[in-house]
Amino acid sequence: MLDRVTRTVTLPDGRPLEILRGIDLEVAVGDHVSIVGRSGSGKSTLLNLLGLLDTPTSGAIHFDGRPLAELSGGARDRARGRDIGFIFQQFHLLAGRTALENVMTPLLYATGSQFWRRERIATDLLARMGLADRMHSMPEQLSGGEQQRVAIARAIVRQPRLILADEPTGALDIETGANVMALLDDIAEASGAALITITHDPGVAALARRHYRLDRGRLAPVDVNRVLDLAAREVTF
Repeated sequence: MLDRVTRTVTLPDGRPLEILRGIDLEVAVGDHVSIVGRSGSGKSTLLNLLGLLDTPTSGAIHFDGRPLAELSGGARDRARGRDIGFIFQQFHLLAGRTALENVMTPLLYATGSQFWRRERIATDLLARMGLADRMHSMPEQLSGGEQQRVAIARAIVRQPRLILADEPTGALDIETGANVMALLDDIAEASGAALITITHDPGVAALARRHYRLDRGRLAPVDVNRVLDLAAREVTF
């Protein structure tokens, strides 16, 4: 939960630049929220705060009922690795490792059955992503869409409690993108994870249950009919 969160940075000339202004957002277990906004609206800054990668200038962030301010740096790192799955615009796949090895990597830090069954878990998930015949391929042997699906599988393989998806279908065709978003929604609902999709694509945003628009650092709810209308006209926010 974000409560009146702001984020301000200092420009080289010493002037303050307010990127986020009084953001309020509460996301429940199993929820699917979309946040749309143009480039420069503060989406990346908001993503970093939601992913515990940054701290606000003012206001409070609560994760799993605990104020972020009460967590040490190590505790934040552990919570981020265990409970948050990131799907980035850039794939960040590990070079020299197969698709299967990339997806298995987060499970090396797991415990119990997740650790011992890591290869089977990763194999099954890649098959669900339509990559059963590509799991032993290196990243450079995969298309952009295939790399994106591997990155998504890696992000959700530990069944995180919060999935942050930054333009998750940017490299995918329309049909594959719709299938991937449906899979993400199914996995989030089945595991009780919250899913936050940050995008400029109204078509992707419309698939969520709740919709917000980030504009000039301010976050406000937007009606799904408005999102659907923009998607039908292929207009981006």
